Amino acid sequence: MTASENNKRIAKNTLLLYIRMLFSMAVTLYTSRVVLNTLGVDDYGIYNVVGGVVAMFGFLNTAMSTSTQRYLTFELGKGDFLQLQKVFSVSLSIHFLIAIAILILGETVGLWFLYHKMVIPETRMEAARWVYQFSVLSTMVAIVSVPYNAAIIAHEKMSAFAYISVLEVVLKLLIVYLLMVVSFDKLKLYAALIFVIQLTIRFVYGSYCSRHFQETKFRFIPDKALFKEILGFAGWNLWGNIAGIAFTQGLNILLNMFFGPVVNAARGIAVQVQGAINQFSMNFQTALNPQITKSYATKDYTYMHSLIYRSSKFTFFLLLFFSLPVFIKTNTILTLWLKIVPEHTVVFLRLILCTTIIDAVANPIMVSATATGRVKVYQSAVGGLLLAILPLSYTILKWGEGSPESVFIVHLCICVLAFIIRLWIVRPLIQLSIRSYFRYVILRCALVIALAIPLPILIANALSDTFVHFTTVCAICVVTVFLSSYFIGLNSSERKFVNSKVSTVWAKMKN
Repeated sequence: MTASENNKRIAKNTLLLYIRMLFSMAVTLYTSRVVLNTLGVDDYGIYNVVGGVVAMFGFLNTAMSTSTQRYLTFELGKGDFLQLQKVFSVSLSIHFLIAIAILILGETVGLWFLYHKMVIPETRMEAARWVYQFSVLSTMVAIVSVPYNAAIIAHEKMSAFAYISVLEVVLKLLIVYLLMVVSFDKLKLYAALIFVIQLTIRFVYGSYCSRHFQETKFRFIPDKALFKEILGFAGWNLWGNIAGIAFTQGLNILLNMFFGPVVNAARGIAVQVQGAINQFSMNFQTALNPQITKSYATKDYTYMHSLIYRSSKFTFFLLLFFSLPVFIKTNTILTLWLKIVPEHTVVFLRLILCTTIIDAVANPIMVSATATGRVKVYQSAVGGLLLAILPLSYTILKWGEGSPESVFIVHLCICVLAFIIRLWIVRPLIQLSIRSYFRYVILRCALVIALAIPLPILIANALSDTFVHFTTVCAICVVTVFLSSYFIGLNSSERKFVNSKVSTVWAKMKN
C-alpha cells in the first residue's frame, strides 16, 4: 500500500472516530452532570474511588493489552495469517487467565483494602460493596474484550467503533433515565447498570469480529514459545503499567485516605473533562498508530519518522485548540455544566490538562518503542521514574505540607522528565534524530504557544465574568490557536494537505 493510500485511510479512519467521539462526548458530558446531581457529591466520589481499587489490579491487563495490540498489528503488517491466528488465540487465552487472576485478587486483597483502608461513611458501606463487586465483574468483562478491540484497531476498521458507540451511548442515556425514575438506591443501581452495558458491548464487539476477521475465531493453540514471547514482552510493559496505575488510581486512593470522598468527586469531574478533551487526540492517534507499527515491520523508517512528527505535532495542536478555553475559563465552564462544582475541581482540571498534553505528545514515541519489541530498557527507566510519583506524593501529604493539588504538581513535573527520557531511549531504536524532532515538533509547538496564549489571557482578565464575555474569550482562544497552528505550526506541505482535504469536503457538501 502506497503512502498516499495510507494517508487516505488515516484521514477516513480519523473522520469516523471523530464522528463517534462527538456523539459519545455530548452524551457523556450530559450524563456526567445528571449522575453527579442524582447521586450527590459523596456517592459520586465513592463510585470513583471504589472502582479505582479494582482498576488498580488492571495493571496486568493493561500490559497485555499493549502486547496484544503490538503483535496483531505487526503480523498484519507482515501479512502472515497463520501467525496472526496464533497470536489472537494465545492472547485470548492469556486474557482469560488474567480475568481469573483479577477475580482472585479482587475478592482477597481488594476486599481487605475496601474494609480497612478506604474512607467511606458507615451508612454507605453496603452500597460501596455493591459498587465494588460490579466493578470486579465489569473489569473481568473488559479484560476478555481486549483482543477483539485490538483486532479491530489492527485492521483499521474504525467504522465498527463508530457504530457500536451509538449503541453504547444510547444505553448510557437509558441509565440516566432509570436513575431519575427508579426509587431503588441510586448508587447500587448505577453500578449494576454500568456492568450490564459493559457485558452487552462485549458481546457486540465479539460478534462483529467473528463475522469479519477469521483469525478471531478462538482455537486452543498450545504454542508455548509464542505464549512465553507475548508474556515476556508484556512482562516489561507490566513495569510501566504498574506505574500508570499508581499515578492514576493510586493517587485517587491516596486522596481518599487523606481528604475523603469529596476530593475524589473533584478529581472524578476533572478526569471526565480531561477524558472528553483527550478523545480529540486519541482518535487521531488510534487511526495513525497501526501505521507506525506497520511501517516499522517493513523497515520504512523515513515514513515512520514522518508519522511520529505528524502525530506528536497535530496532537498538540488539537489538544491546545480544545483545552485553552477550558484552562482560561475553567470555573465558568464547570458551573455552566454541573451547577454543583466540588471544591478543588478547578485547579485539579488545569493541572491534569497540562499533564494530558505532555503525555499525548509523547504517545507516538511510546508506540514506536512498542513497535520495536525492545522495551526492556524503555520500561525499566520510564516505568521506574513514573512509579516515583506515588511515594513522592505520599511523603508530601504525610509530612502535612501538601494540599490535594500537590499530588498533581508532582505528577506534572515527573511527566516532563519522563518525556525527555522517552525520547532519548527510543532514539537509537528507530534511528530517530533528536535534532529533527526538536525542529519539527518541539520548536513549532513552543512558537504556537507563544503566539496563541497571551491575547486570550489578557482579554479574559480585562472582561467581566458574563456569558457574553465568556463566549468572546472562547472564540478568541479558538482563533488564535487555529491561526498560529496553521501558519506557524504546519509546514508548507502540511498546509497544502489540509487545504486539499478541506476543499474535498467542501465540494462534497456543496454537491
